[in-house]
Amino acid sequence: MKYLLSRRDFLKKTSAAALATMGMSAPLAGLLSSCGSGGMPSTADSVILLFMAGGMAHTETFDPKRYTPFRKGMESKEVLSTFPSIPTALDGIQFSEGLENIASVMDKGTLIRSYVAADLGHILHTRHQYHFHTCYEPPQSVVVPHLGSWIAKEKGALNPVIPPFINIGQRFTVGEGEELKAFHSAGFLGSEYGPFLIPDPSAGLEAVRPPVGMDSKRFEARNQLYQDLISAGPMGEFGSDYQKESLKRSMEQAYMLLNSPEAKAFDLSQEPQESYDKYNTGKFGLGCLLAKRLVDQGARYITVTTEYEPFFGWDTHDNGHTRLKDMKKMIDAPVAQLIRDLDQSGKLDRTLVILASEFSRDMLTEGRPDLKVLDQVEVPDIIDDMKNYGMHRHFTDGCSMLLFGGGIKRGHVFGKTADERPCKTIENPIKIDNIHQTVYHALGIPADKNYEIEQRPFYTTPDGHGKAELDLLAKG
Repeated sequence: MKYLLSRRDFLKKTSAAALATMGMSAPLAGLLSSCGSGGMPSTADSVILLFMAGGMAHTETFDPKRYTPFRKGMESKEVLSTFPSIPTALDGIQFSEGLENIASVMDKGTLIRSYVAADLGHILHTRHQYHFHTCYEPPQSVVVPHLGSWIAKEKGALNPVIPPFINIGQRFTVGEGEELKAFHSAGFLGSEYGPFLIPDPSAGLEAVRPPVGMDSKRFEARNQLYQDLISAGPMGEFGSDYQKESLKRSMEQAYMLLNSPEAKAFDLSQEPQESYDKYNTGKFGLGCLLAKRLVDQGARYITVTTEYEPFFGWDTHDNGHTRLKDMKKMIDAPVAQLIRDLDQSGKLDRTLVILASEFSRDMLTEGRPDLKVLDQVEVPDIIDDMKNYGMHRHFTDGCSMLLFGGGIKRGHVFGKTADERPCKTIENPIKIDNIHQTVYHALGIPADKNYEIEQRPFYTTPDGHGKAELDLLAKG
């Protein structure tokens, strides 16, 4: 049945889950009733997720295969990589052309070449993104907390003024906005652990101050009106006491930030020009710069995304080669600069940086070789037009991921994909529950952490079965 789930069904079920979550009973105290082992030693204090939304082809980025230059009349099945390979800081390990800066810092991190995305049937980007960010397959009977919300709840704020979970770069006014909102949530953990949204990092300061022309007295009056509207709305009628208290605390936190000196961290105009220019490749690059500034001020979890909008960015249903040139220009310099800056400041040791995408791409296979699903893109057998030269279909059986800092091994490569099509994982497959538990392990959050929801334990990974991949950690 799950393989027949449509986008409309997905939205209906997640909306129902939101109402169900609001109506759940929860203790009046500021904490949910939790179970699990006590705290563990940690190797990381903060997490930065650099999310390549839209499906980043592994064979065109961090796991290149045989280079096949374009020629009119070539067969689609010939094409593996449309860029030549380049050397990295790791002996014998190559990246795809256009990623020279990131290649130069790979001695500081781990390259995963064997991430295997879930089998969710007919592939919808937002369903796979939901699964990537929550570790749960949609739909669920409750609103499942985002990875960042779990971390915010379990670790708390490093700086009580800075929101513990910050999302940079994703708008909800484009494409599949409602589907994206479905997993940008703290769910039953409470509103105070939800994402602080900054759609445009260049306007980050605007997110933490009232609109121009509004004085503090008028702002306070609006804030009171907002609380009154919430009390009269669905939250007031159906929300549990815990949810209401959590929403109140989230508004208090926002007001505290508004009046704090730390608000300057959101203002990129405060950055020295030389540093600003190194990051300024566009919205994503400036998002990396903002993430660096916020980690310096004590942010706990930050997502910086290239933004998901259907048929844009990494969602290369056509003109794959041409568009990937632009995407690499967008990410290469700022990602490498972020790693260098964190390393130089000493922050990298306790900051886990992850670069990942929901799945990969291939010219011929939709899904995985042994479990193909309905093709969504028509790829001609013979390529006569440059627009068909590149990676178009959604491929889930071999994806690349980068990890830096926070106790992760330096100069390490994990997993392997086949050199010939299908370029699927052939060594050390790793799935999303392993990734989540590795992150939690680095932060000192035990694998059996759970809360009782709907009279059953709800774990950070489904049924608490996720296992950390200790081979990724310098001190397993």
